[in-house]
Order: sequence, then structure tokens, then C-alpha cells
Amino acid sequence: MTKRYWRSLALFLVIPGLIFAASCAKKAVVSEPVVTPAVDEDAEAKRRAAEEAQAAQRALEEQRLEEQRMREEAMAREELAEKERFLNEDIHFEFDKSALLPEAKEILRDKGEWLGAHPDVSVIVEGHCDDRGTNEYNLALGDRRARSVTSFLSDMGIAPGRLTTISYGEERPLDPEQNEEAWAMNRRAHFVIE
Repeated sequence: MTKRYWRSLALFLVIPGLIFAASCAKKAVVSEPVVTPAVDEDAEAKRRAAEEAQAAQRALEEQRLEEQRMREEAMAREELAEKERFLNEDIHFEFDKSALLPEAKEILRDKGEWLGAHPDVSVIVEGHCDDRGTNEYNLALGDRRARSVTSFLSDMGIAPGRLTTISYGEERPLDPEQNEEAWAMNRRAHFVIE
């Protein structure tokens, strides 16, 4: 019995000890992956690089838009200057004549080119005279002067429907003085954009 007793006692003590030991064993710890700072730094560097690239792209686009705006403003100023030159450069005539002088033809060629480049523009050609002669005669002479100008421009290819004539005779002098210089200034064809 003693052997049996010892065996039973040993089993009695060993089995609960094994159960106790098994129940107290450490549990396996599942850890979440740790993000290393190097990965965060790489992501931050990429984010910063993307932001810098976007900022550089915005700056280039703003510069392009500014250059385009400046070109458009320069073109508008140039266009305005050409228009002013067109309006302010008169054609002058000799006393009691409506024939175009060579200088007048050069001016009209420039005006014809400008009109050709601006097909939406219509023009009134005003005929003017100095104050020598009767009103009726000067009105007729102013009309002949305006028509000689429109005829020249029509020959250059400007549609006659874009050209209107009117004669003011001696009614609207540029210079009211009574001398040859004033009379020469007043013998003219003037242009007005409709």
C-alpha cells in the first residue's frame, strides 16, 4: 500500500501542479506594428515636396497670367495709339483743289491698312475748306475733297459702305486766322469713326 499511496499522492500533487503551471503561463502578446519615425519623416518630406511643387506651379501660373495681362495692356495701348493717329492725321489739299497730293496718298495708304485690319470700323470723311470763296462753292469743294479720299480708299479695297462723306465747307476752321498758314491748315479732309 505504501507504493500505491505514494503513487496516488504523487499523482494527486503533480496533476494539480501541472494544471496550475499551465494556467499561469504567459499569454502571447500580439503587438501592433510600430510606425517608425523614418516612415513618418518620409511621408512628411513627400507632403512638403508636393506642397512646394504646387506652390511653384501656382507661382508659374500667376507669372504667366501677369505676363499675358501686360501683353494685352500693351496691345490695347498700341491699338489706342494707332486709332488716335488715324483720327488725328488729316489730309491737306492745295488751294481750290481736290486732287490728292503725294504726301496725302502716303497718309491714306496707312489709313487704308488700318481700316483693312479693322473691318468692323466705319468712317466719316469730312471735307473742309478755307474761308475764301462763297459758302456754296466751299461746300461743293469740301464734298469733292471728301469724295477723292473715299475713292482712293475704295481703290485700296475698303468697302464703300464703310465710308461716308460730309462737307463742312468753311464752317469748321482749325485755325481762324486770315493768313496762308491758317488757310493751308483749314484745307483738309478729317476722319471720324462712326
